[in-house]
Amino acid sequence: MDPRTTLTALRDFCAEHLGTDLADRVISLARPGFELTEAAPGQAAGHSRFGGTAMLEPGTPWPMCEDLPLSLIAVLDTDALAPSLGDLLPPGTGLLNFFHLDKESEQCDPTAREVASGFGTEDPEVGRVIAARSTLAVETGPPARSSVFAPVPWAAELAFAFPDIWDSAWDTLDLGYEGGDYEAVETFRGAIHADWFPPGLLFCEDMAFGRPVFPTGSPSVMLNGDDSNRYHHLLQLSDRHEWRLDGEGGWMHWSIPTEALRAGDFSQAIPTPDMW
Repeated sequence: MDPRTTLTALRDFCAEHLGTDLADRVISLARPGFELTEAAPGQAAGHSRFGGTAMLEPGTPWPMCEDLPLSLIAVLDTDALAPSLGDLLPPGTGLLNFFHLDKESEQCDPTAREVASGFGTEDPEVGRVIAARSTLAVETGPPARSSVFAPVPWAAELAFAFPDIWDSAWDTLDLGYEGGDYEAVETFRGAIHADWFPPGLLFCEDMAFGRPVFPTGSPSVMLNGDDSNRYHHLLQLSDRHEWRLDGEGGWMHWSIPTEALRAGDFSQAIPTPDMW
């Protein structure tokens, strides 16, 4: 479906429950994103996939955490996704390679846990995003001690994501803490993901862009107390994959300051996991 048509359907739903003026404020929080599901043959969103090998430009150094190489977790092909994202990405962004320090899978290096113990879960050293121009990117095999996961090509279905019920983005509406508007939005945000599931709403386990979901009910706290509303979500992976985030599980996210995203500076992307 066309992004404008999808967003209009979602806005009309909001207006039914909130009235026109309040619906316009609430819909401003909706961000385009994609539900990622295993693709049938010929239906993948370009090179988008879980696992496999990295797609890097020749000469790009493999990301490391101390002396241990990170593992390629996923690739997003923004050439296939960008037409639905407006001006969010600079032209020619190409492929985004998502790396993380594997310390849980059967393939992980024996020293990985010790290395990881010296870093926080949101330290850039343990999770990196590297862009590669599609015209220059080549399949790049990993160095020794890096895990390689079986590739799963992704299909991508567009929808729009509201903030999770626990997300501080709702506070940016500045509704105060009493009154009709506040109560209406409180009811709305509690029901959209649990009872209503309006048309055009993105709410899924594996997601590109959009807004993150926090199953633990505790949204990420950014490094150095940074405001999470300055960040844009890049990728969400649930705990159902060959690669696991932690011993007891969790959902993985990567995020980036919105200004850096618009500038194409993916060196500022950080892991923002939700662990239990």
